[in-house]
Amino acid sequence: MKRTIVGVAVVAGVVQLTAMPAQAASDPVRALQAELAPGRAVNLQATAKITYPGDRVVSSAVDGTFGFGSRGPVASDLGQTVQYSDRLLREMKKSSPKETEGLQAGPVRLISSGSVSYVSGPVVDQALLTADASHVRYSGVKQPPSNLLVEVLDPATLKALVAARTSWKDGILKGTIKPAKLAAVSAPFASRYGTRFKTGKISYVLYFGEKGLVRRVAVKATLPVSKTTVQVESDTRFTDWGREVTVGMPLRGDTIDRGEVKDDVPAGVPGIWN
Repeated sequence: MKRTIVGVAVVAGVVQLTAMPAQAASDPVRALQAELAPGRAVNLQATAKITYPGDRVVSSAVDGTFGFGSRGPVASDLGQTVQYSDRLLREMKKSSPKETEGLQAGPVRLISSGSVSYVSGPVVDQALLTADASHVRYSGVKQPPSNLLVEVLDPATLKALVAARTSWKDGILKGTIKPAKLAAVSAPFASRYGTRFKTGKISYVLYFGEKGLVRRVAVKATLPVSKTTVQVESDTRFTDWGREVTVGMPLRGDTIDRGEVKDDVPAGVPGIWN
């Protein structure tokens, strides 16, 4: 009789394990780390919108490829577009007429590796024609993010988001986290937004696909800026995890340093994905 009871218990345990939701049996952080290796990459399409006080809105879309190293993204090749609301557009044309006109004229291509980004597109075309080059080289800049708020390609950031979840069902994880808490564990967030937050809120939804890899992240946040707040939204979709490709940088002879054409190009990497 005891043997029969034990056998039933074992069978019941096996059934229970096989009935567990897929996300409970997978570790998203470990799944991400398995993808992080030189020569591997992921494709993405993303959108972002920043709303400032007074109905001033800037929105952007980006698509391209992120190349990995052993700890996270190390290079990227992105195309981005930028649009301003009418009120903000009028103000931008007064403060930065050339940059605003160039951003509105067409996509910006941004190829980045480490702290260097190479820019091409209408926003720098005039300088490139004069210099007989294909890209303007910006040094000492940040690696563009895959999402304007949370860098889920960074294991520490992803771990914090999973830990702060409020629900996780059918491969969809929802959560909220305070900016100060995220800044304490996420180097990409801290380097972009700082670490001193007394207020604010970040809400997010992570969608997981095969092998526990993130296929989409949608985020909304209220962040304090100076004496006011801004609303930030960013939505990123990932495809082709594990593709084998190395993001190529422009040849040195085809680039010109920003300092050599500083009067004809933006002071910083143009757009909001920087």
